Amino acid sequence: MGFAPDITERLARARSDLRMGVPVVLTSETGGAVVLSAETLGPARLSALLALGRPVLAITGRRAETLKARAYDGDVARVVMPSDADVAWVTSIADPADDLTAPMKGPLRTDREGSADLHRAAIALMKASRLLPAALVLPVPDAAAFASAENLTIVPATDVAPEGLSPLERIVSARVPLELAEHARLHIFRPDDGAEEHYAIEIGAPDRDKPVLCRLHSACFTGDLLGSLKCDCGPQLKAALRQMGEAGEGVLLYLNQEGRGIGLANKMRAYSLQDQGFDTVEANHRLGFEDDERDFRLGAALLDRLGFSKVRLMTNNPAKIARLTGCGVTVTERVPLRVGETRFNHHYLATKAKKSGHLL
Repeated sequence: MGFAPDITERLARARSDLRMGVPVVLTSETGGAVVLSAETLGPARLSALLALGRPVLAITGRRAETLKARAYDGDVARVVMPSDADVAWVTSIADPADDLTAPMKGPLRTDREGSADLHRAAIALMKASRLLPAALVLPVPDAAAFASAENLTIVPATDVAPEGLSPLERIVSARVPLELAEHARLHIFRPDDGAEEHYAIEIGAPDRDKPVLCRLHSACFTGDLLGSLKCDCGPQLKAALRQMGEAGEGVLLYLNQEGRGIGLANKMRAYSLQDQGFDTVEANHRLGFEDDERDFRLGAALLDRLGFSKVRLMTNNPAKIARLTGCGVTVTERVPLRVGETRFNHHYLATKAKKSGHLL
């Protein structure tokens, strides 16, 4: 009748289900598997899963490196669960919160035979759901029938991380006078895949045929809203808007990619690890994430929707220039944005310069 959800809608359902602790089913050419988030796992669902067989715990190669577990598949490790494994064991492998107080988690045995495609897709789905990148994966015969019988969302593994970017729809634009730039309009964009909305703040009326003063700013709840001194995000946001206001034109793209793309909860986990003595990059790796999980194609897509193809980019990060250029945007100039250093974030900024190549 035309009411059945398409793959984009089923992926949105899958993300929501996993965040609530509900399993989903992934399929591939070689079979299918039931998948549960390690973060939202509860005793009842673990018991039900174990009644079906012995799952493995899929973790990233980064997390495996911390745990001294062999990642035979490179970016993924399939950890064999011991016979007495419970929710606490799963949590201890997935979450590094107690790594220093309880470091002896192994030795861990990992699978090396067979395909890791479903496990890789499961981890990608956890990341898209803003959960810890760890998943219980159990192959099931006739995955479609299993999903139907259990009323679970079913998704092909190849559709979990599509190569293309979900189309962005401009929902509304309105004038919003700002303290630092009175002639401002706020454009709201919503992706078709149900993920977070993104915003463009257009100052003045920039000429679309000339390079526009532009800032790609990733959302930072703690820095932008709370005035956190652990980062330089809030001062950068204000300095960019102030410079655009003084110039009379510019565009600031506010991308909802908190914590370099890992989400606020995981960012706070990283902060907790920093309190234990790890730097920002080490904390991300211990959690199982890469240094930077952001997708700058979003910025390029927003610029295209707004009619800009050339920018004077306000950034201290050369990698951002390279990634934006790779998306077809011409960066005619890098405009430095060195503000916000405090005694609380000096080490953080030094780490960004040393390990991430920021020009500070």
